[in-house]
Amino acid sequence: MPSFLRHSPACITNSPDALIGPSPGRRRLLGAAAVGLATGAGAIRAGPAGAQTAAWPGKPIRLVVTYPTGGVSDAVARLLAPRLAERLGTQVIVENKGGAGGSIGMDAVAKSGDGHTLAFAAVSPITLNAHLMKLAYDPLADLVPVACVMVSPVWLLATPLFSGRSFADELAQSRAKPGSLRLATSGVASVGQLMLEQIRDKAKVDIVHVPYKGGGQIFTDAVGGQFELLTTNPGPAVNPQVAKGTLRLLAVGSPRRLETHPEVPTLAELGFAEANLTSTFGLFAPASMPPAIVQRINVEVDRLLLQPELRARLIETDNLPAPMSQADFASLVRREYESNGKIVRSADIRAQ
Repeated sequence: MPSFLRHSPACITNSPDALIGPSPGRRRLLGAAAVGLATGAGAIRAGPAGAQTAAWPGKPIRLVVTYPTGGVSDAVARLLAPRLAERLGTQVIVENKGGAGGSIGMDAVAKSGDGHTLAFAAVSPITLNAHLMKLAYDPLADLVPVACVMVSPVWLLATPLFSGRSFADELAQSRAKPGSLRLATSGVASVGQLMLEQIRDKAKVDIVHVPYKGGGQIFTDAVGGQFELLTTNPGPAVNPQVAKGTLRLLAVGSPRRLETHPEVPTLAELGFAEANLTSTFGLFAPASMPPAIVQRINVEVDRLLLQPELRARLIETDNLPAPMSQADFASLVRREYESNGKIVRSADIRAQ
């Protein structure tokens, strides 16, 4: 399983201090981050690169959400945009460009040459899509990870069309009537598809994959009973439907049970450790963006994620702020790219 999907249990909590645990390594990381936040901006502005950074941004920044409106990525991007605009001193304009599991939006960002375009996305368009489909961009050469924003559990939900009450019922029906259950995900080459493929492979069941082009419409169709099951990250569009009982949690991809839903087992508890996945979201830039500017954005995003009000907004929907250095985020993405490739090849997973 990819390493970023196996967080320490202490990280899945509703405490705003979730990422500030007793671990010496964590204390060192936070100490380094604190020094960077205190001195980073000044240090970046020193020397020739500093002059370039001081002149940036020279115009509004385009923040491309690589999924349609209505999903968790769209909601979080619009939460970040005005705060980042204030930090950078220019307007940040959110633009949705969904499709192909986030690859269409990533391709647009990779090929942008104005120095003022960023992507907000899960890491999967870089770490997973290349192993499942032909891309118009090189995910490692054409894009650079800028700032990690959050880690999000993956919910496995039942819609009103599914009469079962548990994950065991899901498996039982899919065995009794192969192909009778349809599971919707945010798209091909998504973490949701990876979760489904791992369940299908281990349980030897036939569950039909219904890929969407991101969030938004998937929730409307779920409430309307257009399919029986779906996977999604928690967010403003889906959480109220779960609270009302319209959509029911069968299992969750998470290192441990969530405090907000302690009755719901993790997929690992149910015997599906390889399907026990989470999502990591962050900012990405074209590889042509100068390193000093990439570092400046990372510092500003990390500062935002340490603000109590923004942290609380994310945590209340079960999404965990995950500030880290640009180097650490880039290393995480590289590891996941390599790890996901091994999983896809060993399980013979296809985009369909």
